[in-house]
Amino acid sequence: MKIFITRNIPDRGIKLLQERGHEVTVSSEDRVLTKEELIAKLKAGGYDAVLCLLTDKIDADVMDAAGKQVKIFANYAVGFDNVDIKAAAERAIFVTNTPGVLTNSVAEFAFALILAIAHRIPEADRFSRAGKYQGWEPELLLGQEISGKTLGIVGLGRIGSRVAFHARGFEMPTLYYDVVRNEAFEKESGAVFSANVDDVLREADIVSIHVPLLPTTKHLINAERLALMKPTAYLVNTSRGPVVDEAALLDALRAKRIRGAALDVWEFEPKLTPGLTELDTVILTPHIASATDQARQEMSRIAAENIIAALEGKTPPNIVKG
Repeated sequence: MKIFITRNIPDRGIKLLQERGHEVTVSSEDRVLTKEELIAKLKAGGYDAVLCLLTDKIDADVMDAAGKQVKIFANYAVGFDNVDIKAAAERAIFVTNTPGVLTNSVAEFAFALILAIAHRIPEADRFSRAGKYQGWEPELLLGQEISGKTLGIVGLGRIGSRVAFHARGFEMPTLYYDVVRNEAFEKESGAVFSANVDDVLREADIVSIHVPLLPTTKHLINAERLALMKPTAYLVNTSRGPVVDEAALLDALRAKRIRGAALDVWEFEPKLTPGLTELDTVILTPHIASATDQARQEMSRIAAENIIAALEGKTPPNIVKG
C-alpha cells in the first residue's frame, strides 16, 4: 500500500514499512508543508496512510484531500493537538501517537533546564564567550542551589512523574497537581497531591509544566497565576507553548515577580514573543526536549507500527480519541 510521510524522519520506521512491502513516499521538501501543499500532495498520491508531524495541521480539508482510501494519520508525536480528532472519527480514520518513548528524554531535558536556569549556566556561557570574564569574583553570576527546594509538577503523566523521580536525587520535596490523583505515586515518592493548581504555584520554588494542550489548559499559566508564584521561583515548560501566556510571562519576568523561566516550547512557534530574547532570566530552546537519537528513532518505529496495524485491518496500538 502507499504511505506518505510529510517530512524526513529517522529511518527505523521507514525501513519497517518498506520491509512489509509498502510503497513509502517522503516529502522532498525538508520543511513544514503549507496546508495547500499538503492537500495537493495527498490528492495526487492516492495514499492509504499518512505519517504526519506535530507541525502539520491535519483538519477536515486535509483528510478529505487524502480521499476515502486513507485509513490512518499516524502522528509522529505524543501530543495530537494538531489533528482534528472529531473530523477523523466522522470519517472512520484512525489517529495515533507515539507515547512512552519520549519520557526519559523529555524528563531529563526538563531537569537540565531546571539546573541551567537556577545556576545561570547559559548566561555564564554568554558572559564567557563575550570576553567579559576578568577573574574570579565572590559575587559573580550567583545562582541558586536546587537541593532541598520544593518542586511543583503540573501534570503528573509519564514525563511529570519521571521529573519527580529525578528530583528525589536532589532531596527536593514534590507537590503535584493533576486531574487524577495518583496515590501509588505518592507512596513511592513522598509527593504531595493538590487538587488546586494555584496551591502548587504558591508553594513551589520550581514549577515544571507537563500537561497536554487542551481548551482547558491553554493559558493555564496566565498573569493571575504567575502572580501567585514566589518572587524567587522558576517556571519550566516542556509541554506545549500555548499553555503559558508568554505576554504575561514577559511582564512577570521584567517586573521580577518571578526569578526566571525556561521554555522549550513557545506559544507561537516558531516565532517568539518580542522581548523574551532580551532577558537573561529566561532560557529559550527550540522544542528539542525529545531530540535524542533513541527517542526519535523509537517515535519512527511506533508511528510505523501503528500504520502497519491499520493497513493489516487491525486496531493500531496507540489510538487517540478526543
